[in-house]
Amino acid sequence: MQHRIPRQPDQDPGPAPRRPDNDVGLSAELAAALAAARRRALRDGDRQIDSAHLLHALVESDPQARAAFGEGPHVARLLGYLVQRSIGYGLRWQTGVENAPAVAPAGETSTARPRALVSAAPAGVQAEDFSPLAAEALARAAAAAARRDGGPARGTDLLAALLAEPGARAVEVLTHAGIDAAEPAARLRDPLDGVEDRLEGSSR
Repeated sequence: MQHRIPRQPDQDPGPAPRRPDNDVGLSAELAAALAAARRRALRDGDRQIDSAHLLHALVESDPQARAAFGEGPHVARLLGYLVQRSIGYGLRWQTGVENAPAVAPAGETSTARPRALVSAAPAGVQAEDFSPLAAEALARAAAAAARRDGGPARGTDLLAALLAEPGARAVEVLTHAGIDAAEPAARLRDPLDGVEDRLEGSSR
């Protein structure tokens, strides 16, 4: 039997003590995106949170992740495609599992998937609630943050990890929406490629 995301108890236990982002390994934006992805998966009756849930949440709630897709109508087209999941293309995913591939994505030095990385999701994240591929992407995001400055993983770290997986449902969604995953991936690799400029321009 496939694991299903546990529903929250009906009784509200009250607000939990808030821990610093560094303590749980997630930035505030990424924590909010994961919560949104969880709610969407529960509402749609999906067994696990997969990469398409994560993509949807990042594009909707994280300005930096959204800026990686540039300007123009394609972002609205992507969101329009994502919301059709529960009544269209996503129905075929409900009976399967989004597995992580056995071969590392382009850019990794080894062709074997590092087993330790798969289970190294950020602290505070229940990896079993996610598809194997999504859990590994979270682990890769945490590893990227650790290499950068030791701070919490950001939404852009997770987006970069998702885009590096050609077999991810997130990449499949982008393809159907007419977006080449290589383009936002390139913007995320190069901070001078206009992501920061678009964020500053939108705040004026």
